[in-house]
Amino acid sequence: MAQQHVVASGNFLLPNGTFFAELIAFLLILAILARYVYPFIAKAMRERQEMIRKQVEDAEEAKTKLAEAEKAFQNALHEARTEAAQIRENARAEAQRTVEDLRAQALEEQNRIVARGEEQLASQRSAIVRELRGEIGTLAVELAEKIVSQRLADDADVSATVDAFLAGLESQDKVAKG
Repeated sequence: MAQQHVVASGNFLLPNGTFFAELIAFLLILAILARYVYPFIAKAMRERQEMIRKQVEDAEEAKTKLAEAEKAFQNALHEARTEAAQIRENARAEAQRTVEDLRAQALEEQNRIVARGEEQLASQRSAIVRELRGEIGTLAVELAEKIVSQRLADDADVSATVDAFLAGLESQDKVAKG
């Protein structure tokens, strides 16, 4: 019978006292770990998950703010370009108005100078006409004296005297114009 007992104790499928002791020690260690160690690990894991969730939210918020900032930048850039174009257009219009004003002033100045020149010419013409009338009168008297002094000998002499008088007037006219 002793041999049967040895066969039964050598069978590893049948539990013995060591197995139960190891099972109790394992459950006891598991209970200690579950009671005292797992809460710290679980807490650290929850904190880590919360921190990761917060970082993800912060990243999403930063991404949203970046998109808003880029949109605001694009809007500001568009407004600045629009304003610059409007300023350029206003400057061109102002330059055009200035050019037109200067042209108008130049035209007025030109008209005023022309009018003043015409007035001067008219006054000079009047003065020349008065002077010529005086000279013509003097010359007419001189001519009459020559005609009387020559005693009108013949018609050819009278004609030559008149022609010489007219030539003298023409030469004086050329000198006055020159």
